[in-house]
Amino acid sequence: MLSGTPDPHFCASLADLPLVVGVDEAGRGPLAGPVVAAAVLLCDPPPAGLGDSKKLSATKRARLENAIRETCAFGIGIVEPEEIDRLNIFGATMLAMTLATARLAEALGRDPHEVLVDGNKTPAGRCEGWRWQGRAIVGGDGREPSIGAASILAKEWRDRAMLAAARDYPGYGWDRNKGYPTPDHREALRTLGPTPLHRRSFAPVAQAMLI
Repeated sequence: MLSGTPDPHFCASLADLPLVVGVDEAGRGPLAGPVVAAAVLLCDPPPAGLGDSKKLSATKRARLENAIRETCAFGIGIVEPEEIDRLNIFGATMLAMTLATARLAEALGRDPHEVLVDGNKTPAGRCEGWRWQGRAIVGGDGREPSIGAASILAKEWRDRAMLAAARDYPGYGWDRNKGYPTPDHREALRTLGPTPLHRRSFAPVAQAMLI
């Protein structure tokens, strides 16, 4: 499911309150797999323990993901490797954030008043579909709970996608490295060659295609 709200009363309870949404992404650095973004509107009170997904244990991330999906509103944006190669990874990330926010707005039935984006840039002027007021916050996943929630959803969604991909393409260690350029992944790329899920515009993949 790429978007959702916990129940019909969630949107009704918002009334005319300003909606402030957090957005973050996962998967800019890997050599394979999609880049995934999430947009989250937190419930009141929000799940306890939100923060930068990279600093949480796998068990805590999984618990928080369930809590976010059950009690908050969310949208997921996914951009696959072929589109990453066409746009470049920065453009693909901006698109994933735009898709996630659009899906959240659709689930809510209204646009957010402000979107807090992790990093130093928003998709404003960088992605055609972006139509919201955005504010970039460096280190936002550790500073803004809604961005922290988005980082958890994005990472968990992408990790599951890479675990599934590991079953389809064994030998690359994606169940462990999630597509990042670890030594075992680079060695498999050299010996086995790239898969359809590899990003051909990334240098190590492009080099492997020449072997």
